[in-house]
Amino acid sequence: MRQLILFTLIVVAGTGGELCVSRAMKQVGEATSFHPVQIAKVILRALRLPWMWVGVGMMATAFFALLGALSMYNVSFVVPVTALSYVAGAFGGLAFLNERVSRQRWLGVLLVAIGVTLVFLGNR
Repeated sequence: MRQLILFTLIVVAGTGGELCVSRAMKQVGEATSFHPVQIAKVILRALRLPWMWVGVGMMATAFFALLGALSMYNVSFVVPVTALSYVAGAFGGLAFLNERVSRQRWLGVLLVAIGVTLVFLGNR
C-alpha cells in the first residue's frame, strides 16, 4: 500500500505540477529576449500567478515522495515506474491544456506504459 501511495504521489503530483506551471507560463508568454532584465520580468509575472504556486507546491510534494521511494526501493525500480508521468502528461496535456496529441505520441505513451508494466511485474 505504501508503494502505491508513493508512486501515485510522484506521478500525479509531479505531472499535475508540470501541467500547472505550463498553464502559468502560457499565460505569461515567452521572453522576447534573453537579457537579464527581460528574464526577470517574465519570472516576476509568473510568480504573480496562482497556477505557478500550485504547480511548484505539487512538484515539491512529488520530489519528497520520490526521496521517500528512493530510500525504500532500488533506483532500477523507482526510475522506470515514475516514467508513468509521461503517460499522465499526455492525458493531462490533452484534458487540462487542450493540447493535440498525435498518433505517434500515443504510440510512444503506449510503449512507455508497457515498459513500466514489465518493470513493475518483474519486481514482484
